[in-house]
Amino acid sequence: MPTIVFVSPKGGAGKTTSALVLAEQIARSAPVTVIDADPNHPIQTWAAGPNTPANLSVVAHADEENVIDVIEEAAARTPFVLVDLEGTAAKIVLLAVSQADLVIVPTQGSQLDAAQASRALRVIRQQEKMSRRAVPYGVLITRTNPTIRTRTATHLMNAFREAGIAMLDTELHEREAFKALFAFNQPLSHLDPKDVSNIDKAVANAEEYAAEVINLLRASQQNGVAA
Repeated sequence: MPTIVFVSPKGGAGKTTSALVLAEQIARSAPVTVIDADPNHPIQTWAAGPNTPANLSVVAHADEENVIDVIEEAAARTPFVLVDLEGTAAKIVLLAVSQADLVIVPTQGSQLDAAQASRALRVIRQQEKMSRRAVPYGVLITRTNPTIRTRTATHLMNAFREAGIAMLDTELHEREAFKALFAFNQPLSHLDPKDVSNIDKAVANAEEYAAEVINLLRASQQNGVAA
């Protein structure tokens, strides 16, 4: 029953979108609970809309005092738990990471975002020292152009890899459909092609992203890394 925690100290990095896209994909085949610990509760708001998958439930009362209990309770109910944290490096982030089987660090391909992603990685390293266990993680590059790779993004991704930082091979592209999830409060599968362009390409990107995350979880379990 894996717990996936999304961490990004910088707002606008695509953290909540990354969490919701993954949750929606998982819900197609298995029950999943999203712990919406973002103070603005964007995923809870989305889930109040029509056509929310029956397999997807949202909990929005987690805080520093109870987040570990909330994660444990969710893990007892559903085989997958996703935690969308607030954008600042607060105590709740360290506590949630302590329960993670996988941490995803969304970041855009800019120097500023990369610097903020490094802050998230330091939190992971701190938790590893405290718990004396490895915390599997992956940096997810978000909001990329699916046809054009900027030199800056390429340079930063190469720098991450050269530094031994784990990267997801899949990138979450800049797609109108991902923005429309929140604009229409609808799952990808219920968006209207008359209102939103290239839904099929967004779905394909989401499926590729979810498949890689599941493979990472399986690899961690096989290697005995996950808690």
